[in-house]
Amino acid sequence: MELHKRDNRNISPEIPDDWFAPKNKNQEQAEAVVRPSLSYWQDAWNRLVKNKLAMTGLIFLILLTIMAFLGPAISPHSGSQQQLANQNLAPSSDYWFGTDELGRDVFTRVWQGAQVSLFVGLAAALIDFAIGVAYGGIAGYKGGKTDNFMMRIVEILYGLPYLLVVILISVVMGPGLFTIIFALTITGWVGMARIVRGQVLQVKNYEFVMASKTFGTKTGRIIRKNLLPNTMGPIIVQMTLTVPSAIFAEAFLSFLGLGIQPPLASWGSMANDALSAILTGHWWRLFFPALLISLTMFSFNVLGDGLQDALDPKLRR
Repeated sequence: MELHKRDNRNISPEIPDDWFAPKNKNQEQAEAVVRPSLSYWQDAWNRLVKNKLAMTGLIFLILLTIMAFLGPAISPHSGSQQQLANQNLAPSSDYWFGTDELGRDVFTRVWQGAQVSLFVGLAAALIDFAIGVAYGGIAGYKGGKTDNFMMRIVEILYGLPYLLVVILISVVMGPGLFTIIFALTITGWVGMARIVRGQVLQVKNYEFVMASKTFGTKTGRIIRKNLLPNTMGPIIVQMTLTVPSAIFAEAFLSFLGLGIQPPLASWGSMANDALSAILTGHWWRLFFPALLISLTMFSFNVLGDGLQDALDPKLRR
C-alpha cells in the first residue's frame, strides 16, 4: 500500500499539447465580451485607416494644404513680379518649376493657385452643406404637400445644365472669385438636399424621434439633435465629392477665361496660358498645374469612396 502511494506521488502524467487550447479560446471570447465596444466614429476611422488608397489620398490632401500656404513662403521668387529677362526658363535649382512667358516663377504660382482652388472647393462645399441640409431636412421631416412642393423645385433645378448655368452667371456678373463661388452654389446644393431628404425619411420614424415629437420638441431641434447626427455619414461623403467638382469647375471656367483674372493665379488660368507653350517645348508650364489638378481630383475621389465604405453601418462589426 505504501509503495502504491509512493508511486502515485512520483507519477506525473503527460499533459497533451492541446489541453489548454479550449481554455485559451474561451479566455479570448471572454475578453472580447468585456472589451469596451467602439463608437460609430471610432469604428469608421479604424476601417478608413485600413483602406490604403483612401489614406494615401488623405495624406496627399494634407500635404497639398500645407504646401498651398508654405510654398509661396519658401520660394525665393515672387509669383506676380514680371521679369522678362527670365522668360520660359526650364526647371532648375534656381527656378524649381521653371518660369512662364512673363518670367514669373511657376512654383510660386502653382501654390498660389492651390490656395484659390482649395478656397473655392471648400467654400462651395460648405454653402452646399448649409443650404442642402436645411432644405432637404425640412422637406423630408415635414413630408406631404410640403415635401412634394419643395422637391418639385429641386427637380427643376436639377434638370438645368450645371456648367451652362455657371457659365451664364459668370458672363452676366463678370469673372471673379466670388462670382465663381456664387455660380457654383446656385444649383450645387440640389444633390445634397436630395441625399439628406432620403436619409431623413428613413430616420424620422425611429422611436427616439417619435418620442421627441411626443414631448413637443420643436421641428428645428429635432432635425438638429436627432436627425442630422444619424445622417452625417452620407453627408460627409457627399461633401468630399462636392469639393473636387467645385475645383474642376473653377479650373474649367478659368481655362475659358471666365474665372480667376490676373494677377491672381489659378490652375485653370495657368493651363490656359500654357497651351501655346506646348508647341514651343515649354512643357513645364502645363505639366505642373495639370498634374496637381489630376492628383487633387483623384485624392478627393478615393477619399470619398473610402469614407463611403467606412461610414456604411452595414459593414460595422
